[in-house]
Amino acid sequence: MTTVLIVDDDQKLLKMLQRTLTYEGWQVITAADGQEALVQVNARRPEIIILDWMMPKMDGLAVVQHLRAANNQAFVLMLTARDALENRVEGLESGADDYLVKPFAPSELLARLHALQRRLERRPERQPLSFANIHLDPALHEVRLGETPLSLTLTEFELLRYFLMHPRQVLERGQILNQVWGYDFGGDDNVLEVYVGYLRKKLEAGGGPRLIHTVRGVGYVLREE
Repeated sequence: MTTVLIVDDDQKLLKMLQRTLTYEGWQVITAADGQEALVQVNARRPEIIILDWMMPKMDGLAVVQHLRAANNQAFVLMLTARDALENRVEGLESGADDYLVKPFAPSELLARLHALQRRLERRPERQPLSFANIHLDPALHEVRLGETPLSLTLTEFELLRYFLMHPRQVLERGQILNQVWGYDFGGDDNVLEVYVGYLRKKLEAGGGPRLIHTVRGVGYVLREE
């Protein structure tokens, strides 16, 4: 059974989500602030974390950044009342895998959780993958650019893995969203552009060549010039 950690300082919302997810068959644990969340993560090792952005003591962004710095691979669904594009980008850039704007319907939250659950179930083939000077080892969750280790968030890792599984193939935007984010992904599809940008920045650091190319009106392709 998948364990979900819900982190929110709104006790009414926290208890509602706990009842809803428990009824739907999830193993649920809760925390009322960021510091308590990190204690629960270390003690219970949840696979999915539903994380409020604005909280006392330690906000959601700081929690995500702490998790990713510790190489924690839990999926993070960020809850936020901030719906501006720059706020969504900031949340994703911190290391979150998805976001949901408050107020939201419980059915939408469940759909996002089921999409993350399918991503858990698809994790990943254990065979190492390589293309050009990129080397990815799913078993060790490691990526190297030549001999240099590359630090990627979980979603960046899965997106790169999907590209490496289909080198030189033109991948449609919807196809990538379906396979990496989940078949019922209901977020803004700009999330794909954001993460492709993150990967390009890291792969091209130090003057490296562009390997992920945009195919206008279609999607992307991993290829050498």
